[in-house]
Amino acid sequence: MAKILIAEDEKDIRDLVVFSLIYGGFEAIGAVNGIDAIEKATAESPDLILMDVRMPQMSGYEACEKLKSNPATRDIPIVFLSAKGQESEIRQGLSAGAEEYILKPFAPDELVRRVQEILKRAGKG
Repeated sequence: MAKILIAEDEKDIRDLVVFSLIYGGFEAIGAVNGIDAIEKATAESPDLILMDVRMPQMSGYEACEKLKSNPATRDIPIVFLSAKGQESEIRQGLSAGAEEYILKPFAPDELVRRVQEILKRAGKG
């Protein structure tokens, strides 16, 4: 069973994503911000990280760059979840090391399908 880390500061969204992924057959772990995401990624070695862009204490972009610079976590695929779909933000996320950028709002079943595709491409699904 693939392990997914969800870094999202809004509890309702985080809970919805965690529930959707568990219902979709994944193990899901929540993180409340970028710092928490780095700590949990290092401790848990997830197969995929879904990360909000705008979070307190450390943005998703900063957390992604730190995870990608750490040999222990650099190979974990990271996907940004954001309501901000401007081209410049998407480019910034991809240049920080993310695999993909999923725009909010999204349907839970669509999220599960995209996660399955990303894991398959990464050789983890």
